[in-house]
Amino acid sequence: MKRIYDFGRRPSARNYTVADLKALKGSGRKLSMSNPANAAELRACVEAGIDLLVVWAEQIEEVRQIAPHHFAGVGSTWAQFGTLPEIMDHAFEMMRKGGDMYYTLRSYDVMEALAKEGIPVQSHIGLIPTFSHYSGGLRAFGRTADEAMEIYRTLKRMEDAGVFAVEAECIAEEVLEAVNGKTSIVTFSLGSGKAGDVIMSFVADICGEASEESKPPKHAHAFGNVGRLHRQIHEERVAALNAFHSEVAAANFPYPQTNISMHPDEKDKFLEALDKAS
Repeated sequence: MKRIYDFGRRPSARNYTVADLKALKGSGRKLSMSNPANAAELRACVEAGIDLLVVWAEQIEEVRQIAPHHFAGVGSTWAQFGTLPEIMDHAFEMMRKGGDMYYTLRSYDVMEALAKEGIPVQSHIGLIPTFSHYSGGLRAFGRTADEAMEIYRTLKRMEDAGVFAVEAECIAEEVLEAVNGKTSIVTFSLGSGKAGDVIMSFVADICGEASEESKPPKHAHAFGNVGRLHRQIHEERVAALNAFHSEVAAANFPYPQTNISMHPDEKDKFLEALDKAS
């Protein structure tokens, strides 16, 4: 645990710092990363020993309550803000509230402007679901030499802009392996093989919560079967509601043991008073 001042100028501590993540390159050590979506998932990540967190903006204060010492990335979606001043204001707000890096999909100019202000900037290469229109749908990247070189060039442009880390999503593993040592950028591999400095996966995928109908991606390996428990809870809920409905329809519920009764002899007094009142 490293003693630090966070970006809000508060004394704190972190399991990993920006410097620690940069030092991963070439070390052979891998860290785990996931994206808890609520307090329960956040607590589970902490108890399980997940190294790094990435969360939505509205979660950051809760993260600092439940996981005060975990490195946590936060950011904005591509269309969330229209102008650089809006993005900059949001980035500073997230860092003041306890964020450790800021994610953006915006232009190199925006990335550079954030980095010049001392904000650890994270971006995204490979499959970017937001831009799947341009790529002809959700697909893998870097399976041809030309596309692999474009990934490298994009990575170097981000590096020149001051980007600190990238999510490398659904890139051919040979490509990430080849380019990872040629950049100072910390890579978070999501479906891009073992060469990333950090190995990332979604909580729902790790825990086996995706339904077969949702067609989870190839990299979504389930280490558990929480989906089975969700289905069991749903079945139990439906059965309970059905039993309640049936008992009401049959005029059996509420049951005597669930009702409230007057104190002894008070009913007679009440009925006598009621008769006189009417």
